This record gives sequence, C-alpha cells and structure tokens, in this order.
Amino acid sequence: MESDALQKLRKEIDKIDEDILELLNKRASLALKIGEVKRKRGLLFYDPVREKEVIKKLINLNKGPFSDEIIKSLFREILSATLALQESQKIAYLGPEGTFTHLAAIKFFGSFAQFEPLDNIKSIFEYVEKGQSMYGVVPIENSNEGTVTLTLDMFVQHDVKIAGEIIIPISHHLLSLTGERDKIKKIYSHPHAKAQCREWLRKNMPNIPLHDVTSTAEAARLASENEEIGAIASEFSATLYGLKFVAKHIEDYKQNYTRFFILSKTFPNKTGTDKTSIMFSLKDKPGALYNALKPFKESKINLTKIESRPAKMRKWEYIFFVDFIGHIEDEKVKSTLNEVKKCCIELVHLGSYPLFE
Repeated sequence: MESDALQKLRKEIDKIDEDILELLNKRASLALKIGEVKRKRGLLFYDPVREKEVIKKLINLNKGPFSDEIIKSLFREILSATLALQESQKIAYLGPEGTFTHLAAIKFFGSFAQFEPLDNIKSIFEYVEKGQSMYGVVPIENSNEGTVTLTLDMFVQHDVKIAGEIIIPISHHLLSLTGERDKIKKIYSHPHAKAQCREWLRKNMPNIPLHDVTSTAEAARLASENEEIGAIASEFSATLYGLKFVAKHIEDYKQNYTRFFILSKTFPNKTGTDKTSIMFSLKDKPGALYNALKPFKESKINLTKIESRPAKMRKWEYIFFVDFIGHIEDEKVKSTLNEVKKCCIELVHLGSYPLFE
C-alpha cells in the first residue's frame, strides 16, 4: 500500500514538472519577443525596476511551504536565464573566481550572466566606463572594517553611475585540502579577512604563520595546491576549489556584512523605495559642511552615509560622499540638491537605485 501511495505521489510530481517545463519555455518565448521590442527601441535589456516588481509580487502571493527567500532565489535564476536568452550581460567583478564580490554579483544578476574577473577595482571602473562591460560589481563598505576608500576614489576619476546595491553576510571558514588542522603549516588570506578572524586565530592557531594574498579566493586556490596551506575563505570558495572545512564560521563578530555597488553608465528609474549617492567638494571656510548638510535636515531627507576623502588637488581640501533615501527624480530631492549646490564648488550625482531589501 505504501508503495502504491508513493508511486501515485511521484506521478503527480512528474506531471507538475512537465507543466513547469512547458510554462518556463512559454515564458521564455514571450521574453524573447520583449527582447526584440527592446532592441528595436534601443532600450536596455536588464531592468532592475521590473525585476524588483516581479519578485515583490511573487513574494506577496507566496503561501509556502517555500520561504520568501527561496522564492526570491528561484525566480532570480529564472529571470537571469531569460535575460541570457535576450542578450548576454557581461559583468566585471573583483576576482578571481570565488571572491565575495563574485558571490555578490551572482546573487544580484543570477548565475546565467557572463562574469569576468578583474584584478583590481580601477580596472572594473575602466571596463564599465569604456563599455567593455555592461555592469561592474565593487565592494564599498564592510560593517566591521569600514569603507573601501579605493572605490570612493575611483568615482572622482571615472564617469560611471551607481545602478544598484547589494548587501551580503560575510562568513569566514578555515579551509584546506584534507580538512585536518594538524596538517596546516601556514595560513593565507586577504588582510581584511584575517583581521575579522584575529581573535579566533590567536586562540586556535597561535603558532601558525599568517600570509597576505590579494583575495580570499586566491588563498583558496593556493590551498587547493598544497595540503599544508590553510585558507580563510568562503563556503563558495570551498565549493569552487574542492576544499574541506577545518573550522566553520571563525569570524570574531557574527554580524558581519559587506555592501557592494553595481556600476553602470546609467541608473534605473525610481521605484518608490530608492537611495541616491552624491559627491561634492566645498569651499574651505568655517561652517561649509554644516551649510551643505542643513538642506537635508530641513527637507527631512534621511542621510544613510557620509564619508570624506582628500581631494588630492589642493592641500586640506576634501570631497564628501553622501548617501540618502530618495531618488533624483523626486521633487523634494531636486529642490534640496539645488540648495546644497549653492554651498559647493562642485556636486556630482553618482546614481539613484533601488534600496536593498
């Protein structure tokens, strides 16, 4: 009886699978027609606003047992595969394969995009600016280690926009070929990753020498070639490089997140829940920064980040980077920025993009 019941349930699942396959192909055919319309009108194929609307609607309809996060991940892959049918999207990211930036790129664009690892952040900005890549993904800040200042500096030198953001949790693991702690004679990782695991390393691997490399993924690659090397890297890297876990979740602070910017030549239309990034330079006089920020307070616009960097043009002059809630197309934002401009030598709109949720 149990066997008959099992077979009946499996037949029902098989029928549902066939229906899903038929519907997926039907959806893809419609998407190809939409792609042709976009091509004729010169529109961008990737539309983050539309993607956000689709996923939000499906989550609102979701009654389980799948969680909202699983539904979000499943349909992002469907959307990614569909977009790849319309046009291959080239995405530059801070490589090599297996970095947290690579993971952020996959989570944002889905695994069917065409990803290109580059050696440094400057190259990613150059690729996007020259049109060699449609998009770029770069780290901007970590909840424990702070701002990636090189990313901020690149906005001064390159004409690119911020088209999106994604925040991912950062969890570090000690990996090796064998998974045996006693065989590890040296440990490799990126300096930031090591700093985030400092206390764990002091307590558990006090006599093992630590070595810096350009990325956690590079550490994983080296560990895949030598069983005496341990790598502090991600679970994603462990899968890519065939490594085993020596110890999991060795970061000192579990609430560890990194925010990434999506770079492009343009930025999306407003969704109603958006963030805007600007940079401006000020005249060197008392109260200049206060006067520049005062219009935000008066308009009740919420600032989410402010950072200063040396202008590198004149001594003691600084460029300020500000993030705030709202879109450049909002009337309140427009009027506020007009007031801010009166206090500035220069103000540049870096981009408006959907707020990460």
